[in-house]
Amino acid sequence: MLEAFREADNVLRQGVQGISDLIAVPGLINLDFADVKTIMTNRGSALMGIGIATGENRAADAAKKAISSPLLETSIDGAKGVLMNITGGSNLSLYEVQEAAEIVSNASDEDVNMIFGSVINDELKDELIVTVIATGFDESKQAAQRSNQATRSNNNAQPIQVNRPNYATQDNQEPKGEQPKRHEEQVDPANDVDVPAFIRNRNRRK
Repeated sequence: MLEAFREADNVLRQGVQGISDLIAVPGLINLDFADVKTIMTNRGSALMGIGIATGENRAADAAKKAISSPLLETSIDGAKGVLMNITGGSNLSLYEVQEAAEIVSNASDEDVNMIFGSVINDELKDELIVTVIATGFDESKQAAQRSNQATRSNNNAQPIQVNRPNYATQDNQEPKGEQPKRHEEQVDPANDVDVPAFIRNRNRRK
Protein backbone atom coordinates (compact mmCIF):
# COMPACT_ATOMS: atom_id res chain seq x y z
CA MET A 1 0.00 0.00 0.00
CA LEU A 2 2.76 2.45 0.92
CA GLU A 3 4.61 1.61 -2.29
CA ALA A 4 1.49 2.40 -4.33
CA PHE A 5 1.10 5.80 -2.67
CA ARG A 6 4.80 6.48 -3.15
CA GLU A 7 4.51 5.73 -6.87
CA ALA A 8 1.46 8.00 -7.21
CA ASP A 9 3.32 10.81 -5.46
CA ASN A 10 6.28 10.31 -7.78
CA VAL A 11 4.08 10.63 -10.87
CA LEU A 12 2.54 13.86 -9.59
CA ARG A 13 5.98 15.18 -8.66
CA GLN A 14 7.23 14.56 -12.18
CA GLY A 15 4.28 16.45 -13.64
CA VAL A 16 4.68 19.48 -11.41
CA GLN A 17 8.45 19.48 -11.85
CA GLY A 18 8.09 19.26 -15.62
CA ILE A 19 6.06 22.47 -15.72
CA SER A 20 8.14 24.29 -13.11
CA ASP A 21 11.34 23.42 -14.99
CA LEU A 22 9.94 25.17 -18.04
CA ILE A 23 9.92 28.44 -16.11
CA ALA A 24 12.87 28.11 -13.77
CA VAL A 25 15.45 26.06 -15.70
CA PRO A 26 17.13 27.42 -18.86
CA GLY A 27 16.51 24.95 -21.65
CA LEU A 28 16.43 24.28 -25.36
CA ILE A 29 13.12 26.15 -25.73
CA ASN A 30 12.35 28.41 -22.77
CA LEU A 31 8.96 29.49 -21.46
CA ASP A 32 8.01 31.93 -18.73
CA PHE A 33 5.11 32.39 -16.32
CA ALA A 34 3.27 34.57 -18.83
CA ASP A 35 2.96 31.53 -21.11
CA VAL A 36 1.50 29.50 -18.26
CA LYS A 37 -1.05 32.24 -17.52
CA THR A 38 -2.00 32.41 -21.20
CA ILE A 39 -2.95 28.74 -21.23
CA MET A 40 -4.42 28.41 -17.73
CA THR A 41 -6.31 31.66 -17.02
CA ASN A 42 -10.11 31.38 -17.22
CA ARG A 43 -9.95 28.05 -19.03
CA GLY A 44 -11.92 25.93 -16.57
CA SER A 45 -10.70 22.51 -15.51
CA ALA A 46 -7.22 21.30 -16.43
CA LEU A 47 -5.93 17.80 -17.06
CA MET A 48 -2.33 16.65 -16.69
CA GLY A 49 -0.66 13.72 -18.43
CA ILE A 50 2.87 12.33 -18.29
CA GLY A 51 4.65 10.01 -20.70
CA ILE A 52 8.12 8.48 -20.33
CA ALA A 53 9.89 6.49 -23.04
CA THR A 54 13.28 5.39 -24.29
CA GLY A 55 14.63 4.03 -27.54
CA GLU A 56 14.49 5.03 -31.17
CA ASN A 57 10.86 6.27 -31.15
CA ARG A 58 10.98 7.72 -27.66
CA ALA A 59 9.48 11.09 -28.63
CA ALA A 60 6.39 9.59 -30.27
CA ASP A 61 5.99 6.94 -27.56
CA ALA A 62 6.29 9.44 -24.71
CA ALA A 63 3.81 11.82 -26.34
CA LYS A 64 1.25 9.03 -26.87
CA LYS A 65 1.65 7.91 -23.26
CA ALA A 66 1.17 11.48 -22.06
CA ILE A 67 -2.17 11.91 -23.86
CA SER A 68 -3.37 8.52 -22.58
CA SER A 69 -2.00 8.87 -19.05
CA PRO A 70 -4.02 7.48 -16.09
CA LEU A 71 -3.94 11.02 -14.69
CA LEU A 72 -6.23 12.09 -17.54
CA GLU A 73 -9.81 11.44 -16.42
CA THR A 74 -11.01 12.05 -19.98
CA SER A 75 -9.40 12.37 -23.39
CA ILE A 76 -7.65 15.64 -24.30
CA ASP A 77 -9.79 15.70 -27.43
CA GLY A 78 -11.40 19.13 -27.50
CA ALA A 79 -8.71 20.88 -25.44
CA LYS A 80 -8.31 24.45 -26.69
CA GLY A 81 -5.25 25.21 -24.56
CA VAL A 82 -2.21 22.95 -24.13
CA LEU A 83 1.01 23.55 -22.24
CA MET A 84 3.65 20.92 -22.97
CA ASN A 85 7.18 20.25 -21.80
CA ILE A 86 9.66 17.84 -23.36
CA THR A 87 12.57 16.92 -21.09
CA GLY A 88 15.48 14.83 -22.30
CA GLY A 89 19.22 14.33 -22.09
CA SER A 90 21.88 16.19 -24.02
CA ASN A 91 21.08 14.09 -27.09
CA LEU A 92 17.54 15.53 -27.34
CA SER A 93 16.96 16.92 -30.84
CA LEU A 94 14.62 19.58 -32.19
CA TYR A 95 13.13 16.96 -34.48
CA GLU A 96 12.02 14.92 -31.46
CA VAL A 97 10.54 18.01 -29.84
CA GLN A 98 8.59 18.80 -33.01
CA GLU A 99 7.42 15.19 -33.38
CA ALA A 100 6.04 15.06 -29.84
CA ALA A 101 4.36 18.45 -30.24
CA GLU A 102 2.59 17.37 -33.44
CA ILE A 103 1.17 14.23 -31.81
CA VAL A 104 -0.26 16.19 -28.88
CA SER A 105 -1.58 18.93 -31.17
CA ASN A 106 -3.38 16.43 -33.42
CA ALA A 107 -5.08 14.88 -30.38
CA SER A 108 -6.44 18.26 -29.23
CA ASP A 109 -8.99 20.67 -30.68
CA GLU A 110 -8.30 21.84 -34.23
CA ASP A 111 -8.09 25.43 -32.98
CA VAL A 112 -5.85 24.60 -30.03
CA ASN A 113 -3.47 27.20 -28.64
CA MET A 114 -0.42 25.13 -27.73
CA ILE A 115 2.73 26.44 -26.12
CA PHE A 116 5.59 24.00 -25.65
CA GLY A 117 9.09 24.13 -24.33
CA SER A 118 12.03 21.82 -23.92
CA VAL A 119 14.49 21.30 -21.08
CA ILE A 120 17.84 19.49 -21.13
CA ASN A 121 18.57 17.21 -18.17
CA ASP A 122 21.81 15.26 -18.49
CA GLU A 123 20.74 12.83 -15.77
CA LEU A 124 18.03 11.38 -18.01
CA LYS A 125 20.53 10.05 -20.59
CA ASP A 126 18.38 8.08 -23.10
CA GLU A 127 15.10 8.76 -21.31
CA LEU A 128 12.58 11.33 -22.58
CA ILE A 129 9.69 12.78 -20.55
CA VAL A 130 6.65 14.54 -22.02
CA THR A 131 4.40 16.49 -19.66
CA VAL A 132 1.07 17.83 -20.92
CA ILE A 133 -1.42 20.18 -19.26
CA ALA A 134 -4.64 20.53 -21.26
CA THR A 135 -7.35 23.15 -20.61
CA GLY A 136 -10.26 24.88 -22.34
CA PHE A 137 -12.59 21.90 -22.52
CA ASP A 138 -16.29 21.95 -23.34
CA GLU A 139 -17.73 21.11 -19.92
CA SER A 140 -20.85 19.48 -21.39
CA LYS A 141 -18.75 17.09 -23.47
CA GLN A 142 -16.61 16.22 -20.46
CA ALA A 143 -19.72 15.44 -18.41
CA ALA A 144 -21.00 13.22 -21.22
CA GLN A 145 -17.68 11.36 -21.35
CA ARG A 146 -17.71 10.77 -17.59
CA SER A 147 -21.32 9.60 -17.79
CA ASN A 148 -20.48 7.13 -20.56
CA GLN A 149 -17.54 5.79 -18.56
CA ALA A 150 -19.75 5.33 -15.51
CA THR A 151 -22.39 3.56 -17.63
CA ARG A 152 -19.82 1.16 -19.05
CA SER A 153 -18.54 0.43 -15.56
CA ASN A 154 -22.07 -0.30 -14.31
CA ASN A 155 -22.80 -2.55 -17.30
CA ASN A 156 -19.67 -4.58 -16.60
CA ALA A 157 -20.62 -5.09 -12.97
CA GLN A 158 -22.13 -8.48 -12.15
CA PRO A 159 -25.28 -8.39 -10.03
CA ILE A 160 -25.18 -10.27 -6.76
CA GLN A 161 -28.31 -12.10 -5.71
CA VAL A 162 -29.06 -12.23 -2.03
CA ASN A 163 -31.66 -14.63 -0.71
CA ARG A 164 -33.72 -12.83 1.85
CA PRO A 165 -36.47 -14.55 3.84
CA ASN A 166 -39.91 -13.26 2.98
CA TYR A 167 -41.30 -12.83 6.44
CA ALA A 168 -44.49 -11.20 5.21
CA THR A 169 -45.31 -14.21 3.04
CA GLN A 170 -44.43 -16.65 5.77
CA ASP A 171 -46.60 -14.85 8.30
CA ASN A 172 -49.60 -14.89 5.97
CA GLN A 173 -49.28 -18.54 5.15
CA GLU A 174 -51.40 -20.93 7.22
CA PRO A 175 -49.70 -24.06 8.51
CA LYS A 176 -50.18 -26.96 6.22
CA GLY A 177 -51.71 -29.74 8.26
CA GLU A 178 -54.72 -31.94 8.20
CA GLN A 179 -57.76 -30.31 9.59
CA PRO A 180 -59.15 -32.22 12.56
CA LYS A 181 -62.13 -34.24 11.59
CA ARG A 182 -65.28 -33.93 13.59
CA HIS A 183 -66.73 -37.21 14.73
CA GLU A 184 -70.42 -36.95 15.23
CA GLU A 185 -71.74 -39.55 17.63
CA GLN A 186 -74.74 -41.50 16.51
CA VAL A 187 -77.44 -41.04 19.05
CA ASP A 188 -79.91 -43.78 19.63
CA PRO A 189 -83.32 -42.14 19.60
CA ALA A 190 -84.47 -44.72 22.10
CA ASN A 191 -81.98 -43.49 24.66
CA ASP A 192 -82.34 -39.81 23.96
CA VAL A 193 -84.13 -38.22 26.84
CA ASP A 194 -84.92 -35.19 24.73
CA VAL A 195 -87.18 -37.23 22.44
CA PRO A 196 -90.82 -37.19 23.56
CA ALA A 197 -92.03 -40.35 25.25
CA PHE A 198 -94.70 -41.26 22.65
CA ILE A 199 -92.05 -41.24 19.90
CA ARG A 200 -89.70 -43.43 21.93
CA ASN A 201 -92.50 -45.92 22.57
CA ARG A 202 -93.42 -45.97 18.88
CA ASN A 203 -89.85 -46.68 17.88
CA ARG A 204 -89.61 -49.55 20.32
CA ARG A 205 -92.72 -51.20 18.82
CA LYS A 206 -91.19 -51.17 15.35
